Amino acid sequence: MTVRQLLSHTGGTGDIFTPEYEAHRLETRTLADYVKLSGARPVRFEPGARMEYSNYGFILLGRIIELVSGEPYDRYVQEHVLRPAGMVHTDSRPEIDQVKGRAIGYTHGPKGFVPNTATMPWSGTSAGGGYSTVHDLLLFADALQTGKLLDPALLAEATRGDAIPPDYGLGFYVLKDGGYGHGGGSPGINGELHIIPHGGYVLVALANRDPRMATDMVDWVTSILP
Repeated sequence: MTVRQLLSHTGGTGDIFTPEYEAHRLETRTLADYVKLSGARPVRFEPGARMEYSNYGFILLGRIIELVSGEPYDRYVQEHVLRPAGMVHTDSRPEIDQVKGRAIGYTHGPKGFVPNTATMPWSGTSAGGGYSTVHDLLLFADALQTGKLLDPALLAEATRGDAIPPDYGLGFYVLKDGGYGHGGGSPGINGELHIIPHGGYVLVALANRDPRMATDMVDWVTSILP
């Protein structure tokens, strides 16, 4: 498979949230740990044949960055993404670290809302699990659009669809109105970012509740924009 197939979720690499992961959740701390846990399994289909969202594919992309750069993924992201964009309230520090202002996620339990502590990974990875703020994600959108993070030609390539899949580029969903963005979620966590360059809009919503609370909010606002 190719890096492009990993970025477009067409590599057939599958998910990371398996029974094996659940059994070793707190022991799986580094990207190398994830590869050790899931790297021996076969692909789910011939790479390039179709799209299937793959968190494990983005684990592999993060591990490639580590091997090529010679430094941990989170440090590389700090140096090449967060600092250039001015994102001082964004990181992937372990859940055991005390981070001022970091929200607690709440999910549905048998008797009402409960903290999502029992479902959280050890720390964020290249597949997700980090934390940010609405303002930092606005700074990220601005840095993308002004060329601080990617060459404009590469951003254009990353934010257009292909035959497989037509609504996903390279790490970005392609929106119907010519914009792009991404979202994510797990129990007690939901976030969404839409960037609509031709209208000058950036929509960001973060919620410490189950999906699709933030996603539905951004989708609705997107639908009524002029």
